[in-house]
Amino acid sequence: MDASDYSDLQGGLVRMLDRLQAEGTATKDPDADQYLRDEPNAVLLGLLYDQRILAETAFVGPYKLRQRLGHLDMQTIADMDREAFEAVFTEPPAVHRFTNKMVDTTQSVARILAEEYDGTAANIWREGSRTEVEKRVKALPGFGPQKASKLKFCLYYFGHRDLSE
Repeated sequence: MDASDYSDLQGGLVRMLDRLQAEGTATKDPDADQYLRDEPNAVLLGLLYDQRILAETAFVGPYKLRQRLGHLDMQTIADMDREAFEAVFTEPPAVHRFTNKMVDTTQSVARILAEEYDGTAANIWREGSRTEVEKRVKALPGFGPQKASKLKFCLYYFGHRDLSE
């Protein structure tokens, strides 16, 4: 399976990847795109947020968090008071329209990344086959099989890893 071939996908991620190839920007924000290339946690959270909102908005979400917090440190996010994190998350424009669910899920994912993956999503996909990586991602809150299967395209197109098998 070629990670560069997303012809079987549907939806907003396809639109983003088409734009990336045609115009050089997936999110319409070159700084957010660069952050997705530089920060593995941004890719994972962008994919998490890609739920019932525009994909571009979802993948810009981690960049918004970094701008507001000054970091995307998973241990710090996990340890934040929920109300304080919610205030940052809901600052206009909100990171995601489903605030309560995504605030809780983001902090849950941050806890797991901090406790099990040394604070970086890259440790989820650094080693192992596509199947093993997808299994690890599906174990995270907010990630089902369909979302986990999209990770290979995000990793490939943002330059983190080619999970082709």
